[in-house]
Amino acid sequence: MTMASNARAGELRSLLTKGVLAPGCYDGLSAALIERQGFEAAYVTGGSIAYSRLGRPDIGLVSASEVSETIALIADRVDIPLIVDADTGFGNALNVIRTVKSFERAGATAIQLEDQRIPKRCGHLTGKALVSTGEMVGKLKAALDTRDDALIVARTDAIAVEGLEAALDRAEAYVEAGADILFVEAPPSRQAMADLCSRFDSRVPLLANMVEGGTTPVMSYDRLHDMGYRLVIFPGAFARTVVFAASEMLSVLKRDGTTEAYWDRMVDLRGINDAIGTSELMEKGGLYSPEMSGFDCLTGDEPE
Repeated sequence: MTMASNARAGELRSLLTKGVLAPGCYDGLSAALIERQGFEAAYVTGGSIAYSRLGRPDIGLVSASEVSETIALIADRVDIPLIVDADTGFGNALNVIRTVKSFERAGATAIQLEDQRIPKRCGHLTGKALVSTGEMVGKLKAALDTRDDALIVARTDAIAVEGLEAALDRAEAYVEAGADILFVEAPPSRQAMADLCSRFDSRVPLLANMVEGGTTPVMSYDRLHDMGYRLVIFPGAFARTVVFAASEMLSVLKRDGTTEAYWDRMVDLRGINDAIGTSELMEKGGLYSPEMSGFDCLTGDEPE
């Protein structure tokens, strides 16, 4: 592990003591915009990796190597801690060991494992199936024994399959196994969320997953924090916004043959270069390459 990885893990542990809001990202651009807006952490979402890389739903189609590659690209671009969705660990306990090593090496600050059977599904889809509590505990212990500094997030999807009480029992077993963060997926009501907090929030940081149109009531970070949650994620908001805005732009382009009617809802070339830090990168390049000196990177033209 690098000193940077150690520092990020320590930073995340510190953030969890006060609470942190982490939007979902899935590539370097989404992560860079999240960091630019001042968020202190980001959630690398498996669902949005499936949407963006494959154009497919979150049903277990993305491979461990594809996620690892994505983590590495994001970690190279931003300095904030990354909480990474590792699905089921991509197999049994031995697969979990490989996944944790690979993801931590790529730059994951926290690694989330869930108790679904393979192929897994989005936590707010129906038709999920679970591994046994014992198998999941074994996978968590494998992850904890393998990690260097990364935090391990234990997720249970049992509410939708076995009910709230069974989910609480599973969560108890996962906390006892040593999970650093607890994620009970898809509680269907504010009361269920309050029950979870009253049982666990004094013992382990709790994660709240806000999914627009999902099973769980969507609430603000402040309200969830007051309830007892210490990590709040909005994993799919970025991708859903992109789908909405891009679909609108494409309909305008199809209708008009130009994007002009949509210009008030998009950045221009200078705007995108500003957002991704082109000036800073070209300035750094100019320290090593004379060809990059005196270059207007926002327009691509040499200044007069």
